[in-house]
Amino acid sequence: MSYTHDLLKQRLHYTQVVQYPDYLSMETAPLPRHQVIESLITLHTDDVVDIAIGLWEKLAIELVGIIGQGGFSSLYARSVFLSQSRFPWLIDSASLNKANQPLGELRTKFAGRTFEEISEANILLLHTFTDILATLIGEELTSNILRSAWGNPASNQPGKESDHE
Repeated sequence: MSYTHDLLKQRLHYTQVVQYPDYLSMETAPLPRHQVIESLITLHTDDVVDIAIGLWEKLAIELVGIIGQGGFSSLYARSVFLSQSRFPWLIDSASLNKANQPLGELRTKFAGRTFEEISEANILLLHTFTDILATLIGEELTSNILRSAWGNPASNQPGKESDHE
């Protein structure tokens, strides 16, 4: 009887839910690039549309040289698609026909929206875009591209030109 009891005890031990220490939990700190995006967008409350589009334009300049306009537009379209459940006004049938000029379309979509709507939508779009990019090319290269596009994140001034130019 003791042998069976010990065997059952061993099986139960292996099937119990494992409690992980806090440092191994699924909760993770925000990614540094996400923090940079949020600070760049929320830092300036005036001209939020210009700030938002400016970030996209600088990112496009860096990426189009690497993946081409079609590659950039595809990543952007995928980001919009994944963000549409939260911000359905970001996409419509006309948007799909203007895939070669996504930033002009984004500026139009932002027109008439509140600071909060524009900020939240743009943060989600940039998070999604950079998450896809990091999945494709890696976190380090993505961070290098963002640093090249937006300059030193410590400066938090998206209007300034990058020191790398």
